[in-house]
Amino acid sequence: MSARDPSRPKRSGRPARAVRAGRPPAAAALLASALAAALAVSLTAGCTTSREPSGDDGRSASHRPSPGGDRPSAVIAPVLAVKIDNAPAARPQTGLDAADVVYVEQVEGGLSRLMAVYATRLPKAVGPVRSARESDLELLRQFHQPVLAFSGAQGRLLPLIDRAPLDAVTPSDASGAYVRGADRAAPHNLFLRPGGLLHSAPGAAALTTGFRYGSPPSGGTAAASRTVRFPAARFTFTWSASRAGWLVSTDGAATRTSDGHPLAPATVVVQYVKVRASRFHDFLGNNTPYTETVGSGKAQVLRDGRAYDVNWKRATATEGTDFTTADGAPVAFARGQVWVVFANASTASSAASSAASSSSPASAASAPHASPDDPHAAHAP
Repeated sequence: MSARDPSRPKRSGRPARAVRAGRPPAAAALLASALAAALAVSLTAGCTTSREPSGDDGRSASHRPSPGGDRPSAVIAPVLAVKIDNAPAARPQTGLDAADVVYVEQVEGGLSRLMAVYATRLPKAVGPVRSARESDLELLRQFHQPVLAFSGAQGRLLPLIDRAPLDAVTPSDASGAYVRGADRAAPHNLFLRPGGLLHSAPGAAALTTGFRYGSPPSGGTAAASRTVRFPAARFTFTWSASRAGWLVSTDGAATRTSDGHPLAPATVVVQYVKVRASRFHDFLGNNTPYTETVGSGKAQVLRDGRAYDVNWKRATATEGTDFTTADGAPVAFARGQVWVVFANASTASSAASSAASSSSPASAASAPHASPDDPHAAHAP
């Protein structure tokens, strides 16, 4: 199957979406049939390989981007960023274990959504894929012309996405790269076949996040678990020495991939940021939160069974994020998958709890809920 050409000039207007994929109808039909069959297998078998949390995924100190997210001197292939549904009806997800970085953000109604970033390997399928938000554009500026896979966005946001320095790809742009699963109801059944967008994984050099990987800093406190709460969602990360990672649970249930593997990132970052109201709303009138990822503040880094209180700074949208100790020393992450949870700094005292024991976290302030559909997923022609 031929992949899209990332070097193709950015479209100049909305009408280009309908012809963006550029595949002959017969080939597209053939491809869709093949994708449907492959997805059925992938939902059972998951990714081609399983992530071993204790393994080195290739992002050593010699490969990492320079501190501060300086742009590479030569043009590199783009990362793939996928907006992933995290409503109860969307679980378990597919392909999350292959992501290099998973960002957790708050959306309407206090619910959560994920953005998975792929650079060192591409799974066979990823999803369920959902809609984009305005703050995604700021977060993705740290990468060089990233490919953003999403189901759509509300009409007023689409012009901002079109003007952003990224390659936005919805099902109407590359229908052959997306397929609907038969075992779930819409809108929680849209899956992406990454091979339909990228020829191959771009490699570690594309991860211009500013993250460092290596030995842990001195100090820290022993931590068995860490819980972060959104208004209508909660995440608990429990240290597993046998997996050398933090077992993820969402709303009190273990988070697993569609093939049954538990997710256990090597590093979890709870990053306290400003979450403010945006100018956008959903069809129920709920305001769309805007997560500010440029600026500075406090964070907690979880690695190797310990918690480290650190500072974070991202000077501009085109730079990565630096994490440092109180005396300004850079903080290195454990090699492997990284989860970054954006917690609201203004409500940190009530929205997050930390424990050095394995006691069960309290219930979330309000139970998670899902709207019947998501207007952001409707893509206006």
